[in-house]
Amino acid sequence: MIAVIGCGNLNRQDDGAGIEVIRQLHSRGIASETVRLFDAGTDGMAVMFQARGCTKLIVIDASRTGVDSGAIYEVPGCELELPYSPGLNLHDFRWDAALHAGRMIFKDEFPSDVKVFLIEAESLGLGIGLSASVMIAASTVADRVESLVRQSRDADHT
Repeated sequence: MIAVIGCGNLNRQDDGAGIEVIRQLHSRGIASETVRLFDAGTDGMAVMFQARGCTKLIVIDASRTGVDSGAIYEVPGCELELPYSPGLNLHDFRWDAALHAGRMIFKDEFPSDVKVFLIEAESLGLGIGLSASVMIAASTVADRVESLVRQSRDADHT
């Protein structure tokens, strides 16, 4: 089973990039008995539980590093795992903490094959809708994820 999880907040403009990728993948008919698509919003705990029992995990989210908006990073999950550091808001237990916690709690039931796609945001202010550069990047990431899913399916059938 492959879990593809989009993270973000649709009410914060480009922060909805991961959710847009999930929408595009749904419209392409990627979901199946072996591919689970999930919109986690800002719920890191949901990422951890949706990934449990899967062999592969793909996480998509927006990032803000200061480079040109629409830039895409494809990173092994192990490079981004972080232990949870408690805070005072609902967004504190993010997917990066979920990767670390899921591996610690679920052990062999948590996927070791984890890939993260980060899309550089132009704006994370209040508002609905992605900027043009982030919408293009979301389509590019959807293409790449679809390709990875197909490669995995082909490998499983040989």
